[in-house]
Amino acid sequence: GVILSTASVAAYDGQSGEAAYSASKGGVVSMILPAARELGPLGIRVVGIAPGLFGTQTLFAMEKNLDSRLAHQIPFPHRFGDPAEFAMLVLHVLKNVMINGTVLRLDGGYHR
Repeated sequence: GVILSTASVAAYDGQSGEAAYSASKGGVVSMILPAARELGPLGIRVVGIAPGLFGTQTLFAMEKNLDSRLAHQIPFPHRFGDPAEFAMLVLHVLKNVMINGTVLRLDGGYHR
């Protein structure tokens, strides 16, 4: 089996006003490796995904011109992630049994 947790790049790179959110996602990140070690003998993998900026309704509801101000800061590609790209990573993690005890950043290299 696989336990797949969603964290956030905010766990590593929280911004002003994100203290509680960053702390909660940091807790998810901190749990991944010890949980993988504990559950491995039972045949259960534990993996985290830390997405960056994704083009979701929640993100765009925050501000109308957010795309133009932030997307250019993503090294490559210069756009927000697509939810389908998140889904592709989930499928890859589920199929690849060697991915265990780690958190995968899915952010186009965006480090604020």
